[in-house]
Amino acid sequence: MKRHLTVEDLARDGRFVRVNFEDRMSDPRNLGGPGAYGRDAAEQADDEDRTSRRGLGRMTPEAANAPDAARSLMHGIFVGEIQALEGAGRTCYDFDLGEGPDEVPYALKLDMARQCWDEARHCEISVKLTEWMGTEVGEFSESPFLFQAACNPDALLRLAGVNRALEGLAIDVFNTMRDFGDKSGDPVLEFCEDWMLADEVTHVKMGSDWLRKLTVNDPERRARALEFQSVVDKLFSLGGGRADEEDSPIRLARRFRQMAGFTDDEIDTIAGLSREARQEAEDLVASHRAAAGS
Repeated sequence: MKRHLTVEDLARDGRFVRVNFEDRMSDPRNLGGPGAYGRDAAEQADDEDRTSRRGLGRMTPEAANAPDAARSLMHGIFVGEIQALEGAGRTCYDFDLGEGPDEVPYALKLDMARQCWDEARHCEISVKLTEWMGTEVGEFSESPFLFQAACNPDALLRLAGVNRALEGLAIDVFNTMRDFGDKSGDPVLEFCEDWMLADEVTHVKMGSDWLRKLTVNDPERRARALEFQSVVDKLFSLGGGRADEEDSPIRLARRFRQMAGFTDDEIDTIAGLSREARQEAEDLVASHRAAAGS
């Protein structure tokens, strides 16, 4: 079997439509979080004041675009679970046993195998939830960015990029969807998201623990891993849509992140990266509007 697969090597059937993350986020209609997907320029212009403050606001059942936003986000969760399963499985296979940059301890492989079991269950739950919410597999596009981060050739960077950054984003997303299920009176959505949220906390905790274990005598390697995590965290702030403000489309789940091994300083750093990404997104939207008006 081939080691270190590329995105192009992943098996998908004809239902899946793949869109590069960079192309998706360069479209101003997709900036500002899940509520922005599918909105045209006129709709965005109506929300210009709120957009300039902090994205398009938190997803609420009362919002006109809430059903489509929730279905889009749920489909994104589904394809993310597939890529998380593929990434954890690749980590089990791609590295030999040992302690070097091209090796991992056996106990780490066991943790990744356990995560594969969780992600496979999440895939099944997510398929049922997409059907429950009136969505079909492939109705929305798949961005391969999770797998691209998952398959860094350095095992430690995989832990930082996937278990700390991406699974950390999953904590925020599942917490947001669980709250949405509660507020919209959907006990099925609320229960399933709460169930998966508990798993995601353990996945992030595994990444936090292994990051510290593998670098206990190598502070430079730990610094490189945390720097890589910061890059991924900023990219996956979704143009500032994942942030610390009360009405952010996806709010940082501080309590669950603390349970998963994040310090308050680390969470503050992620919040700062999100603010930077939001400002860059707003600047991009402004430049598009200026170009359209000229």
